[in-house]
Amino acid sequence: MGRIKSILIIGSIFAYSALFFKQPFEFYWAYVIYAIFIPGFFTKFGVPQLPIIIFFPLLLFGIIYCQIGLNTSDQFFKIFLGFFGSVVFYFYVVQSYNYDVERLYGLYMKAATIVGIIGVIQVVSYRVGFTPGYRYNYFLNKWAVSHGGLGIRLNSILGEPAYYAATMAPAFLTSLYNMFNNKPLFISKKISVVILVTYFLTYSSVGFIGIFIAILLILLNFGIGRYAIFIVPALIFLTQWAYANVPDFKDRWDSTIDIYTTDNIYSYDIHGSSFVLYNNNHVAWENFKRNPLFGTGLGSHLMAFDKYTLTQEDGAVQIDFNKADANSMFLRLMSETGLYGLILIITFLLRNWVMRSRTDKREFWVISNSCGLVVLLYLLRQGHYFLNGLPFFMWLFYFVAKQNKDRKANPEYYAELEKQDEEEPDDKKQLVLKPS
Repeated sequence: MGRIKSILIIGSIFAYSALFFKQPFEFYWAYVIYAIFIPGFFTKFGVPQLPIIIFFPLLLFGIIYCQIGLNTSDQFFKIFLGFFGSVVFYFYVVQSYNYDVERLYGLYMKAATIVGIIGVIQVVSYRVGFTPGYRYNYFLNKWAVSHGGLGIRLNSILGEPAYYAATMAPAFLTSLYNMFNNKPLFISKKISVVILVTYFLTYSSVGFIGIFIAILLILLNFGIGRYAIFIVPALIFLTQWAYANVPDFKDRWDSTIDIYTTDNIYSYDIHGSSFVLYNNNHVAWENFKRNPLFGTGLGSHLMAFDKYTLTQEDGAVQIDFNKADANSMFLRLMSETGLYGLILIITFLLRNWVMRSRTDKREFWVISNSCGLVVLLYLLRQGHYFLNGLPFFMWLFYFVAKQNKDRKANPEYYAELEKQDEEEPDDKKQLVLKPS
């Protein structure tokens, strides 16, 4: 039963490529897993106080904004319930594993290994012309082939390459760390190489951003002088290679610089993704200026977009993708939650980020930085609040910081637990003191 529980819980992170139905809202496979476990979790653990404290202001002001016409009830409650439900589910998950973030992260890495291997099979199948091996929409109805790169851009069982790049970002950073250490964590060096290769094969701008940030985190934590002589040239080479060999990356790079330096919203030479980000930046800022404290409520960016979009100007580019999610969680938080949401997420990252100098346990640093990386990617280029298990990584990020502080305050206690860890089988371990 424990193994089935783990498979379902970790599987929920990757269960957003198929829907049971689309109306009145998109009902993903992951929601079924939530529904299976939440009643039992509630019975065992009671009311989840921390998520309620965080979400109560969002609920209160969200209802108010619906009443005064800045949002609609349907849109607000659709986003609020999905977001809150996902946050509560993964909060309960950490509780149910006795706050053992290392075990949970290890389970994620096992799942990431499988997803990465499927990605390799996908690319190889495409190259040899074996359609069932690379086209998965016969059982995943919100999944599509993305052409480019080596003929196909790797996305494995994730809906698109950008989703693979975001969801596998923690596995990528962990794999990168393993390549510089004699004792790899969570997975072997061979598997680390597989994950690193698959990450490149997405040919995704989100992936290239993830690679850049991951390398910076390695440099910052392990000494720029020690590794810069190898990594900085590699980073420069990677950027130049991507610019010269990945047309989509080159177009987005050039277009983003062009539109932000010239404000030219009339040229269809601008890459669509660059215009979408620029337009949503404009919409979010206009909405924020008028509603700075709490935004206009979860789900309201859609209405704000219709009010402030640049596509209303005569002759402007007519591309209105990402109307609902702003193409960036930072922009969406700015628009929908105002200063409350922005201060909350910035404080969350700054207070809980575990640097190598602040811990003597390398597992804590790897988990913290890996989970922090995926949060940064969502803030920059993924606007969905809970797609592909984002709250799972956020709770691991939070609780690993709590445990790092608790470990320093109670060294004897944790020494005893680690001794027990070596003696007890996995299903009998009581590894982690509940953070205060």
